[in-house]
Amino acid sequence: MPDPKLRRAIAFEAARLMYARTESEYFTAKRKAADRVCRGSVKPSDLPSNAEIRDLIQEFARTHEGDRRTADLKDMRLHALRLMKLLARFRPRLIGSVMTGHTRKGSDIDLHLFSDHLEPVTSVLDEEGVQYDVERKQITKHNETRVFTHVHVYDVFPFELTVYAEDKAHYVFTSSITGKPIERATTKELEELIAREHPEVNVADALAEQEAAVDPHQVFRLLLLPLERVKQNPKWHPEGDVLYHSLQVFEQAKDARPWDEEFLTAALLHDVGKGIDPYDHVAAGVQALEGLITERTAFLIENHMLAQEYKAGTLGHRGRVRLEASDDFEDLLELRECDDRGRVPGAVVGTVDEALGFLRELERSNRGK
Repeated sequence: MPDPKLRRAIAFEAARLMYARTESEYFTAKRKAADRVCRGSVKPSDLPSNAEIRDLIQEFARTHEGDRRTADLKDMRLHALRLMKLLARFRPRLIGSVMTGHTRKGSDIDLHLFSDHLEPVTSVLDEEGVQYDVERKQITKHNETRVFTHVHVYDVFPFELTVYAEDKAHYVFTSSITGKPIERATTKELEELIAREHPEVNVADALAEQEAAVDPHQVFRLLLLPLERVKQNPKWHPEGDVLYHSLQVFEQAKDARPWDEEFLTAALLHDVGKGIDPYDHVAAGVQALEGLITERTAFLIENHMLAQEYKAGTLGHRGRVRLEASDDFEDLLELRECDDRGRVPGAVVGTVDEALGFLRELERSNRGK
């Protein structure tokens, strides 16, 4: 006979793992949760359904994210609408958590597109200057192997576009969570959903505002990615290229001040100028970032090399006095320490997109305070 308390305990642990993004798949999460809760064999009837776990994940989201979750859901639907209009010829359908309202921190926007060829889709994205990567994923299920094409779009919110053949436009996809036909919305249906659930929104004004806005994180990404090809003197940088160093410094900064968005931004971007002008990377970086970062972040980047001279005792008296007079002097020295520690060959770091995702989440969290 099923044990409801055990089932609930497994569901709670699986939901915790998935909310923390320790696990991303329901099957793996519930199996790992069962091992932790039972420390032995477990009957299939004691394993929770995907829907039970999803509902608990939503409880975590409501508890930890509060009103910010609702505001993000509205913004995500508006960003989905903008991209769907852009990709209208491919009959886009919004699916997943943004469609159903089951979003949480770190959720992406899932769209289905229908085209017999990928190139027309990427051509539209290229014309609009959208940043993206293409992934082809091979999945074997019931002894049948299929290849799925995903386009990962880097925007204010991350998108995953799955491209199917045109004759699949009316195919009834099944939800892995409910086992029922997947909920999805056309562009028109999404507009109706927004009008119904977010009546305070003027859609035309909101889309116009999106068009006019510049997303600094997209610019940061464009400046960071080329740094992988910029090599450094192994005497001072035995770790390798500038991007690897920058990601190491970011990890050091996260350990030191995980709450400080301006400090973390400076840590990640302090060397972007090396991809522009290696002879004066500080000035080049500050100029490239003008208008996209705060005064404090700019101060930290602009003076991170002078902090090295300060630490070595080679900076002149006037320069020392100027730095010491700044309210951000101690932060500058902390950044210098992170910079010096971020030079370890083989150190484990995250990706550029993970770093930018962390900064985006921190920005949203700070904005919601």
